[in-house]
Amino acid sequence: MTTEDTSSLRPALPRADHVGSLLRPQAIAGARMQGLKGAELCAVEDREIAALVAMQKEAGLRVFTDGEARRQFWHYDFMGMLTGLDMKPSTRSLPFQTKHKTPPIEAHLTGPLDFPADHPMLRHFTYVRDLVAPGEGIAKISIPGPSACHYRMVPENIEHKPYLDQELMFHDIAATYRKAVQAFYEAGCRYLQLDDIFFAYLGDEKQREERRAMGQDPDELVHKYAWMLEEAIKDRPADMVIGMHMCRGNFRSSHVAEGGYHGAADAIFNTTSVDIYLMEYDTERAGGLEPLASLPKGRKRVMPGFITTKTGKLESLDWIRAKYDEASKYVDIDQLGVAPQCGFASTEHGNEITEDDQKRKLELVVKTAEAIWGES
Repeated sequence: MTTEDTSSLRPALPRADHVGSLLRPQAIAGARMQGLKGAELCAVEDREIAALVAMQKEAGLRVFTDGEARRQFWHYDFMGMLTGLDMKPSTRSLPFQTKHKTPPIEAHLTGPLDFPADHPMLRHFTYVRDLVAPGEGIAKISIPGPSACHYRMVPENIEHKPYLDQELMFHDIAATYRKAVQAFYEAGCRYLQLDDIFFAYLGDEKQREERRAMGQDPDELVHKYAWMLEEAIKDRPADMVIGMHMCRGNFRSSHVAEGGYHGAADAIFNTTSVDIYLMEYDTERAGGLEPLASLPKGRKRVMPGFITTKTGKLESLDWIRAKYDEASKYVDIDQLGVAPQCGFASTEHGNEITEDDQKRKLELVVKTAEAIWGES
């Protein structure tokens, strides 16, 4: 970590937040089915994203995203836009607990990794930035965290042979993300979210065994991933907030992994300078709240993720209050906030909920923040 603590200079942290992805508007899905591309597709996306931002404002939020509406996947789109990393057809799909199959594509390392100056998601962010007027709140963008570039890389897809040296791969991933953080800052981003979900995956014994079969130590990976994350963000300007999301998979309301945060808590809370942790605690699959006790006292904030995006059933405010009473046994209530446990559409397919369900969930996030802390 950086030796100088600049956290007090960062903007006020939101009390009410959301992970980022939203159900894809039908107009965007229809445009893609019709084969629209380039400027024609972008025009549809721009119009519908403006409506998504307006919906977030109506729900009472003060953190706004584009809903990842331009993406097919929460991570593959960003990764495939990096220099030296390409997405290619595969015979395998991701192992979600559902009859539905994810599109069979995989990441390949084809050359030295780098963050290009013209990465398309910089423009994706600035479009949302310009939709948020002064005083309305803050625009953020969610991108996959550094761990995604390693965890989603099966050994046989490392075509750039120098990266068979894992230490070199870790180093270059961190350097690539360091450039990304600076580029988003220069584009006006003051709240960048890194979806580093694989810290949670590594709490699942099946996932851990798969890593061992690849010759990787899952406990060591936790520390390597924390190192990459901190290398990427440690030199960010003092007025930039970094969020970190950790879940166990989200595709059409299904999941991949289960298990608690115990093995990752110290690394994520104490060896990274992340400001906001957006976690997943909507089911028993996430384990107990005890790992929250590892959060250091101070300004860092945890959004435990009691409100689920996987079903449309609306949680009661009384039930949510009880969950926060339980969480406050491990961490000061002032270091807690509220957000759903994951996005509503981590892929373009979306979860098994309606747009009305989605809005009611976001309204509940704001209502909860106002009821417990008197602010959003």
